[in-house]
Amino acid sequence: MTMARDITLRKAAGPPPDDSAPGTAGTPGAAAGGGAAAVGLEDVAVRFRTKKRDVTALHEVSLDVAPGEFVAIVGPSGCGKSTLLKLVAGLLRASAGAVRLHGDRVGGPRHDIGYVFQRAALLEWRTARRNILLQAEMRRMPGERARARADELIAMTGLSGFEDAYPHELSGGMQQRVALCRALLHEPPVLLMDEPFGALDALTREQMNMELNRIWRETRTTVLLVTHSISEAVYLADRVVVMSPRPGTITEIIDVGLPPERDYTETLGRPEFREAAGHIRGLLGAASAQD
Repeated sequence: MTMARDITLRKAAGPPPDDSAPGTAGTPGAAAGGGAAAVGLEDVAVRFRTKKRDVTALHEVSLDVAPGEFVAIVGPSGCGKSTLLKLVAGLLRASAGAVRLHGDRVGGPRHDIGYVFQRAALLEWRTARRNILLQAEMRRMPGERARARADELIAMTGLSGFEDAYPHELSGGMQQRVALCRALLHEPPVLLMDEPFGALDALTREQMNMELNRIWRETRTTVLLVTHSISEAVYLADRVVVMSPRPGTITEIIDVGLPPERDYTETLGRPEFREAAGHIRGLLGAASAQD
């Protein structure tokens, strides 16, 4: 049995598979489960000019992400993964194509998303709680609702007892939990995460992966995660988008086929995990050889 039969794979181009056939992933770029996409990219390209030459960062990228879906994006450095997140957030304008959130075309910075970066970027003079509530101040959220939501998130992320600690009193993993709480405070329908655990040690990263899986299952927020870790992508995501070297385009989209609730050690031993991770590693290795 070939890899293509062991795990559900989807080419970025070519004729769509038969939706009635079992085990297919639907048409290329279609949101899992059908219906309106939470995030939609339609033939998106990003081009910019440097002092020396014109650069194409992204080329003809099409992807639909269903509400509540967790999608991870992997690819070589410089392939446009972070650029893609900035497009969805409205921080960058596409040179061609369209970007949509829940059907609305993105034309500028969006307030209905949450964004978590590689570094927590906490204010050193604010406690954990006050760093979380900074989001409420910026968005002018009602104080009582914001404080209640902050308490809920603090309990959800295991920060109870550290609400009044300052960033220098928190571990790297706890700082990232504060950053995650801050991003989720206004209950965004879409959460963008750009290498949020890349600076953490291996054990803390595993713990944060488990924590994020639990939070995602409880909130059902739509998540787009950029990561360089194949294991992290497969463990966390419903689907993994594999991108090519620059100009970045989608090489393949893989349906992981794992249940939403995932014990870390048990999941890493499952054949679906090993097959998906191995296939992605092969795709990225082939891309590197061609670069």
